[in-house]
Amino acid sequence: MAVDKRGGGDFGGRVRTAALVASAVVVAGAATAPALAVGGGTPATPGPGTAGASAKVSVGRVSYDLGDLAFVPGAPYEGKSELAAVVRYPEGPDGKGPARGRHPLVVMQHGQWATCADRAAQSGLTKAQKALALAEKAGDEAGVARQTEILEKMSDRLWAWPCKAGVAPLPSSSGYDYLARSLARQGFVVVSVGANGINATSGGQADSVYQARAALINKHLDLWRQLDVGKGPLKGRLKDPRAGRAVGAAFAGHLDLGRVGTLGHSMGGGGVMQQVSDKRHGDWPAGVKVRAALGLAPTATWENEPVTKVPLAVLWGTCDQVNTGEYVKWNRKRNKAPLHGITLTGGNHNYFNTQWSPGSGQVAAVDDAIPGERPGRCVSQDGRNQQHRGLDEATQRRIATGYTVAFFRRYLLGDTSADALLTGRKKLPGVPGVVKVEYVKPH
Repeated sequence: MAVDKRGGGDFGGRVRTAALVASAVVVAGAATAPALAVGGGTPATPGPGTAGASAKVSVGRVSYDLGDLAFVPGAPYEGKSELAAVVRYPEGPDGKGPARGRHPLVVMQHGQWATCADRAAQSGLTKAQKALALAEKAGDEAGVARQTEILEKMSDRLWAWPCKAGVAPLPSSSGYDYLARSLARQGFVVVSVGANGINATSGGQADSVYQARAALINKHLDLWRQLDVGKGPLKGRLKDPRAGRAVGAAFAGHLDLGRVGTLGHSMGGGGVMQQVSDKRHGDWPAGVKVRAALGLAPTATWENEPVTKVPLAVLWGTCDQVNTGEYVKWNRKRNKAPLHGITLTGGNHNYFNTQWSPGSGQVAAVDDAIPGERPGRCVSQDGRNQQHRGLDEATQRRIATGYTVAFFRRYLLGDTSADALLTGRKKLPGVPGVVKVEYVKPH
């Protein structure tokens, strides 16, 4: 695969200039939310901006991997992807599965990023970028050609799929674990799916990549639909890392598929918007009802299909170079369900995912914000080119957690105590006053 060039800087270890894309893990606990009866029952009385009893809920973790090339999106998309996910859930007292009752399901999808944690390739890429800059400055055409070739080779290694022997996949799906744990404490089963195969094959397929991403979400939903009745490929394939063995059918009868939420970041956010768009509801697996969708700095889809029938929230930061999806603006005159636009002054793109953030020490991790004139400042990407004080990783995630938990509690659990925060009448406690909320009532 050639180097994907999208306009300067590194995008997950890949040099960028305009092609496919349109254009400290901190658990905040549910900073807004009341405690939830663990079995998925009626929410308890709201507390004063704390998680209440939810902090005492034990959170379990399992994972599954049905193969690096197990998912075929279908025409016109060309390529295969993995069927793998990390799962967080409210744990039952015996520690062998989810707590009693039926739990709403939230499916997360990460965005476009490097696929293989090849540290040697990342080092080679960085060196070649510096050498290329020097060659260009010196007018050394042979040097430019040589370094460009090295860049392409290193990029291909970082964006391979499957990864070569001895190189671990870059676990972008684990980058939202802070959100998953907080949601699980509120009673949700949270499935964060891998999309590395799509990332590795999506070059030149801008017109169909979001269809592929939406299809991947639907495939995982169908796997869980089958598991809920004790059947399907996931039966006996969920592995508990503590025990190192399969969990069995512990989730059978514990899912409420009539209350499903979706969350996507970056191009994963675009995938969520495609999956929940008005004309795509017929693609959902039988018995599955998506009741809420949230995009973290979502990119614009190719078709820009209307999303008007499902409650929608978009979080983005003013120093984000990548976000291109103005879904609140595009749907505000025709929405039949609530719209929430949440802007983080000084927020960037990558800090929503811990694996993409410098604090992780992960391959390709980077602060994507354009540095301002003074330390700690970044240049706003809202067309004003203002100097904003950049948020740190921990603060951006605390804000994201508070609003994410409130949003899914409101629309999957009917918790109206979240309305004040989601409409901007109430501020999120314990964080700087950098959040602006736009609320659009249904027509």
